[in-house]
Amino acid sequence: MEQNLADIIQAWLPIAAAMIGTGVVAGILAGLLGVGGGIVIVPVFYFVLQSIGVPQATAILVATGTSLLVIIPTSLSSIRAHHQRGNIDWPLIKRWAPAMIIGVIAGSQTALLVDGAWVSGLFGIIAILVAMNMLFRAKAAPLAHQLPPMAGQRVMATCIGFFSVMIGIGGGTLGVPTLTSCNYPSHRAVGTAAVFGLLISIPGAITMLLAHTPATAPDGMVGLVNIPGALAIMPLTILLAPFGAWIGSKLDAVLLKKLFAVFLCISGGRMLMQLLGA
Repeated sequence: MEQNLADIIQAWLPIAAAMIGTGVVAGILAGLLGVGGGIVIVPVFYFVLQSIGVPQATAILVATGTSLLVIIPTSLSSIRAHHQRGNIDWPLIKRWAPAMIIGVIAGSQTALLVDGAWVSGLFGIIAILVAMNMLFRAKAAPLAHQLPPMAGQRVMATCIGFFSVMIGIGGGTLGVPTLTSCNYPSHRAVGTAAVFGLLISIPGAITMLLAHTPATAPDGMVGLVNIPGALAIMPLTILLAPFGAWIGSKLDAVLLKKLFAVFLCISGGRMLMQLLGA
């Protein structure tokens, strides 16, 4: 019995250490950059799972499912911090929520139907596009002077929900650049996107918890969510998201954004190379 316990601890210790480190980075970035912790959690967990023998197609589904569960408390913590600063556009949330939830439901069902390898490829493409936006459009002029009419806003909300839930990320990664490209104030975009994260993660996590667990998944699974991984990340993201929001209001994060963009390019590139068999 003691030997079995020792074997279990030895097997999970590297993953737990990686997840703790991921939780620290994800929590701070969620508040600081408005990118959502999932954009960090998913690639790290994806590659960690593969390092212990989990197949690529299963690893990406477990990584996205676990990320969506973690995003729930992270979003709540970030929402509280941004609401106190008056940075959330609640009227816009009311207008966008129905379309975004429809997109989330459609995206979560699509993620379960397609091959997991294609989900990792989609993550790679989105990660690289987000990185390019950070690197080359940080100080660019907005693409539009204001948000489009309501029909266009519904399309935006649906697409954000659909693609975000498919790859296990919160609302900030796609929501913030979408809003700011329409001349929306950046601080309001970050705070509002925190609520997007909650609208995406709750139905998405429920879908993943109820999904069938593949035989190739690691131990500690409920559906497509890895509970040990989630428990290692959650406390740190809850504690550090408000800290990230605070330092984001005090510091110039241009250099940090550029370094993060490089991380996204490397992670996204590796996912695409795996999809292409390189």
